[in-house]
Amino acid sequence: MSSPELAVAEAIRAKGHILLATHFNPDGDALGSLLGLADILEGMGKKVFRYLEEPVPSIYRFLPGCGQTQTEMDKVREFVARAGDDFLALCLDCGDTHRLGRHGAELIGFRPLMVIDHHRGNDGFGDCDWIEPHRSSTAEMVYDLVMTLGADISARAAECLFAAINTDTGSFRYESTSSHTFAVAGDLVRRGVNPAQVGNDLYENYTLGRLRLMQEVLATLEMHERDRIAIIRVSQKMLERTFTTMEDTEYFINLPRAVSSVRVAVFLKEVAPLHISVSLRAKGKCDVSLIAARFNGGGHRNASGFRIKGQSMEEARDTLLRVLRPEVQG
Repeated sequence: MSSPELAVAEAIRAKGHILLATHFNPDGDALGSLLGLADILEGMGKKVFRYLEEPVPSIYRFLPGCGQTQTEMDKVREFVARAGDDFLALCLDCGDTHRLGRHGAELIGFRPLMVIDHHRGNDGFGDCDWIEPHRSSTAEMVYDLVMTLGADISARAAECLFAAINTDTGSFRYESTSSHTFAVAGDLVRRGVNPAQVGNDLYENYTLGRLRLMQEVLATLEMHERDRIAIIRVSQKMLERTFTTMEDTEYFINLPRAVSSVRVAVFLKEVAPLHISVSLRAKGKCDVSLIAARFNGGGHRNASGFRIKGQSMEEARDTLLRVLRPEVQG
């Protein structure tokens, strides 16, 4: 058991008001970890504030407790003021302060602050930083923390943690998936999770617009370097034509990654003119977290991302190809 884990557990035991926060544009691990831990802490008698920069993406609104999240910083300030010295902030699944969003500087000013994360590039920004990059997910770490606390995991919390682990392991397919990951997932199932229902909610809950958007995105597929690099893209015009939003592109990148020859899949998303969000997925030896770090991004060995400003999608593609070509040789 790591000493940072014990320090986080001791801090939780000592405080009655706990602020939970995670990164903007939250994925399944960020949301599942936050919502699951919130439910568990309230079961311990704690008062919990679930802060998100924006509302829960529609694809994750099946998660128990998502309706209790709040986005207003004024309410965060009121919660912190009421707590006084009986306060603790926990930042989950966030690799750096920039990822906390436009209120990040204020959020990290609320102390004491504990960081729980599994991103390799996280250098720590809390009073106590529990960072384990070999972990499959932050949710797996949250589970171990709860075991250390001796707290109960309700069926609601178990569903949140299971969904988080499922998404961040690529449905238990990524290299970070360990025997402990499966043991944790198995215990969550024993606590009431229905894996088939969670899988249906995550991966088989498309709107017709989302399916049509997928059709358009796949039509942009480009293959490079003897089919080792696959690139897809989505533009604002595609979203307008299909009456969808960027949320509807979740998991699209896994489709080109599934091509047997592909070592790196790239998804270029036009957030705004000359503002491109880049998602990377890898198989084999290529560590895309190192690629993302070169562009001030981050993530994991198999899944990372960053943003490029001042370039069109074509220019961003060419920039990425220059960096990726040497990585897929041999």
